[in-house]
Amino acid sequence: HELTAYVKEMGYTHVELMGIAEHPYDGSWGYQVTGYFAPTSRYGSPSDFMYFVNYLHRHGIGVILDWVPAHFPKDAHGLADFDGEPLYEYADPRKGEHPDWGTKVFDYGKNEVKDFLISNAIFWVEKFHVDGLRVDAVASMLYLDYGRQSGQWIPNKNGGNQNLEAIEFFKHLNTVLRGRNSGAMMIAEESTAWPKVTDHPEVDGLGFTFKWNMGWMHDFLEYMKLDPYFRKYNHHRMTFGLTYFTSENYILVLSHDEVVHLKCSMINKMPGLGKDKFSNLKAGYTYMLGHPGKKLLFMGQDFGQCHEWDEKVALDWQLTDDEDHRDLQNYVRDLLQLYRKYPALYQLDNDWNGFMWVNANDGDRSIFSFIRRDETDRKSLLFVINFTPVARPDYRVGVPKKGKYTRLLDSEHGAYKASEAQSYVSAKGECDGQPYSFAYPLPGYGTAIFRF
Repeated sequence: HELTAYVKEMGYTHVELMGIAEHPYDGSWGYQVTGYFAPTSRYGSPSDFMYFVNYLHRHGIGVILDWVPAHFPKDAHGLADFDGEPLYEYADPRKGEHPDWGTKVFDYGKNEVKDFLISNAIFWVEKFHVDGLRVDAVASMLYLDYGRQSGQWIPNKNGGNQNLEAIEFFKHLNTVLRGRNSGAMMIAEESTAWPKVTDHPEVDGLGFTFKWNMGWMHDFLEYMKLDPYFRKYNHHRMTFGLTYFTSENYILVLSHDEVVHLKCSMINKMPGLGKDKFSNLKAGYTYMLGHPGKKLLFMGQDFGQCHEWDEKVALDWQLTDDEDHRDLQNYVRDLLQLYRKYPALYQLDNDWNGFMWVNANDGDRSIFSFIRRDETDRKSLLFVINFTPVARPDYRVGVPKKGKYTRLLDSEHGAYKASEAQSYVSAKGECDGQPYSFAYPLPGYGTAIFRF
C-alpha cells in the first residue's frame, strides 16, 4: 500500500521487481534461482504476491519482473545434475558453466529445457498477471565466449561465437509469450551491439519489446562524474546516443547495478560539494527525461540516497526531511508528471520525427538544447540544459517557429502552475541554425523546459 501511494504520487507508470523467484542466497539478489515456479517465501505466500500485483493494477501501476533464464546455481537442492547427471544444463562445462559466476547454463538445444523456461515465463504472466518480464543477462546467452578465455568455449557449427540454440530460444519464447498475451512486455538486458533485438523474428529479430540501453548508461555516467571543467572535452558522450536511438526500442536505465560494488550512489557520483551535487543530478535527470527512450530509475535515486544500495538495509527515507533531498525528490516528481502529460516525451521514441537538435555542438559551454515532438507537432517541448556552474546571462536559444514559448519547468523552481508560467516570444533572426530565437538568461547548472 505504501509503495503504491508513493509510485502514484511521484508519477511512475510501472514498478520492476528484482528476482523474486525462490533463491537460496540473499546476496544473489534473486538472480540465482532454485525454485522457478515459486515466489520467494521471504515476502509471503503466492496469494500474497497475487494481492500485491492486483493492488498495484487497481491503482493503474504496471508490474515487471526480472526473470533469469541465463543460468542457475549449483546447489544440490536446485536444478544442477538434477537426475544425477547434467539434465537442464549443457554436459560440456565449456558450454554448461559460467566461469565468472560459478553457475550452470541451461541447454537451449533440448526441447524439454526450452519448454520448461517458456512455460515458466508464461506462468508469471498468466498466473500472476505481471505485465512483462525483464530478461536478465541476455548477452551471456547469445555469446558462447561470454566471460570465457580462449580454450574455455566451443565455437558453433559455423565456427562463430554465437549460441545458435539460444537465439532460436529467444525467437520462440517471445513469439509464444507475446502471441498469447497481447501487450505483455519482454525486455532484454543486452549489453552489446547485437542487431535487431527488438525486431520481429520474421525479419531475423529476437522479438523483444524493449532493450536496455547500456551504452547510453555508460556514456551518461562517465560524463556526469566529470568535473564540469572537463565536460567540454567529453561533449560527445552525451550526443552519441542520439546517433543510434532509432535502431532499437530502448529503455534508458539507471539500475541497481550502477549503485553497488563501490560505484557510489547517484548523488555521490556527482562532482562538487553540497548543493552542486544536487544541481548536477537535476541537470542529468532532465537530460535523461528529454532523451528518446523509456526511463528506469532504481529506488532511492529520486531523492538522493547517499550510501550505496545494500540488500541488508532499508533506504534512508529520513533524508527526505532534508531540504536538498526533498527538493530533488520534488523536482523528479515534476519531471515525471510532465512526462505523463506530454506525449512528445514518449510517443515517437524511436522515430527521427520525434527529436531535433537545436544545438548539439555547444561543447565549450557544455549547454545542450533540443526539441521533442509528438505525432501532432502541436505540443512540442524545448529543452535547455547547462552542465557547468557558469551562468550565461546573455544566452539565446534558436527555435524553429515564430510565437510564444511557455516555460513549464526550471531547475530553481521546478514545475510552474499554469497561472505562474512565463512565456518568451521569439524574434526573427538566425541563431543555432534556426530562423528564430529568444533570450533566456541561463543560470549555472540551469535547466528549462518550454512548450510551444
